[in-house]
Amino acid sequence: MAGAVTVHLAEKTARPKHITESLVVRIVLTAIALLFLGLVVVLPLLSVFIEAFKKGTDVYFAALRDPDALSALKLTLLTAVIAVPLNTVFGVAAAWAISKFRFRGKNVLITLIDLPFAVSPVIAGLVFILLFGAQGFLGPWLDNHNIQIVFALPGIVLATTFVTFPFVARELIPLMQAQGVQEEEAAASLGAKGWQIFWRVTLPNIKWGLLYGVILCNARAMGEFGAVSVVSGHIRGETNTLPLHIEILYNEYQFSASFAVASLLVMLAVLTLIVKSFIEWRTAKQLPK
Repeated sequence: MAGAVTVHLAEKTARPKHITESLVVRIVLTAIALLFLGLVVVLPLLSVFIEAFKKGTDVYFAALRDPDALSALKLTLLTAVIAVPLNTVFGVAAAWAISKFRFRGKNVLITLIDLPFAVSPVIAGLVFILLFGAQGFLGPWLDNHNIQIVFALPGIVLATTFVTFPFVARELIPLMQAQGVQEEEAAASLGAKGWQIFWRVTLPNIKWGLLYGVILCNARAMGEFGAVSVVSGHIRGETNTLPLHIEILYNEYQFSASFAVASLLVMLAVLTLIVKSFIEWRTAKQLPK
């Protein structure tokens, strides 16, 4: 009896204070979580690669070497290269203003930043059609000046930028608010100017959070479908990004080719997750213990 009590007390002492569930409950919860992730995430991703290689590697690499697929890949990367830096600049500026200064309309600015999260990407695409389309508000003026926005690269970049611009700002705002303004105020009291404070104090403190936001923004930009689908016009080899090219191949019953291109998009996403995990590891490593 005394031995059983001793063992029970030892287990209770060894268990971390924040864990109140029994071992059986923890095992069941972990198994449920792993099963759910396996069915919803891992299995579908594995099926993409299985279907992509179903007809052999020759068919797989032929689909990736197709001129339309290469054009879609180039357009996807080009769109991300333009949209992500724009959102990075905006996100840093907005987060800096919101977290470091007091001004009227701050809550309105935060609401506007969150707007793309609430608006359907398809609606966002339709808004750009309404503004820049041939029958839109600015359509006649653009046509007279031989400027094409929709069904061209500018429209795709605008739609992608709209959908993805909250990611950097929303990553930085809570981080910069938690850091406070003490270090900036100390630098200012020592005679540092605005840009000096930003480059030497603010930016080093937020660099890992900034990179994290940029990676999320880039992942969303490469995988955007709804808004881009509306403004692109689906011109094969010209305005199709990778998600749109995959849809076209699938609708044409070219299943192996569509899954081959989809696997390329998955690999880009996995690469993004690897970089994201590395940044999370570096961030955790720098936190005080």
